Amino acid sequence: MISTKKDLIKVLQAEKMMYLPRGSKFESILTSDNKYKIYLYLVALRKTEYHYNNRNRLFHKLLYLMYRRRKNILGRRLGLEISENSFAAELMIHHSGNIVVNGYARIGKQCILHGNNCIGNDGKSFDAPILGERVRLGVGAKVIGNVTIADDVVIAAGAVVVESCLVRGAVLAGVPAKCIKVNSVDFEVN
Repeated sequence: MISTKKDLIKVLQAEKMMYLPRGSKFESILTSDNKYKIYLYLVALRKTEYHYNNRNRLFHKLLYLMYRRRKNILGRRLGLEISENSFAAELMIHHSGNIVVNGYARIGKQCILHGNNCIGNDGKSFDAPILGERVRLGVGAKVIGNVTIADDVVIAAGAVVVESCLVRGAVLAGVPAKCIKVNSVDFEVN
């Protein structure tokens, strides 16, 4: 959760390096690169989070509304619907288009979304998924309902996860998703 200016700067710098390697900003703007547009969305999302978490002061409340509007406009253009405070730092979105994340979902650091993903409730309750760190969702993967996913889990393309997986390094595939393999995870990514 981004609550201080220092937290905001740290998260924005980390995500900038992921989306705009050194020296590529001008080229990205010139070519209207999709990664640059996703990065602009993330900047608006992170600033929305910061001002939302400090909204007890009028200044932050007004800036929250301004950045939320900007985030929503960019989100409609890109097909991204993400609420503030859902994702920890270093979120990587490879492809825009039809990514929906429930506002009650909580996702750890270094999550990777490949596009056409849904992380949401089951329609019966407001309970939403909790995903660990370094979780990767393939194209079309969905995580639905009150489920918990461990760290370093890979959810295969087209999989629909409706049950918790507490096995670190698992690979989930199918509809409904089942654990088909466990990767050895011998290192920590910083």
